[in-house]
Amino acid sequence: MTKTQNKAKPAGHKRRVIPSNAPRIDNLIAEATVDCYNESEEITGIFTMMEENLEVPFKTTILGVEATVDRIDMNEAGEIVAVCRRGRDRQEIHILDLPLPKPRPKGAEWIDAYRRWARGR
Repeated sequence: MTKTQNKAKPAGHKRRVIPSNAPRIDNLIAEATVDCYNESEEITGIFTMMEENLEVPFKTTILGVEATVDRIDMNEAGEIVAVCRRGRDRQEIHILDLPLPKPRPKGAEWIDAYRRWARGR
């Protein structure tokens, strides 16, 4: 095999893709957590920025069913959740698990920031 040929990747190997907006997301995280002393304050800072900037309500599809995200909140465990509604039924979905619609709602970059922050803890 010459140097110009690619070696085969092992089965199951996944290439890590760094999003092109990673520096922007890192800046959002820094903005939300600049004066924070611990993880609890950091999540509260990100939640506050998300609450101020995420445009709700918006529709999304959860397990093949359309639902409306009415608002975001923090649950008793200190996690950011989306409060979703379908008809009279309401359910909280952890924001890490929330599928985002296309086009994404205005302010969805704050969800990206929270997801990136959560992976780095």
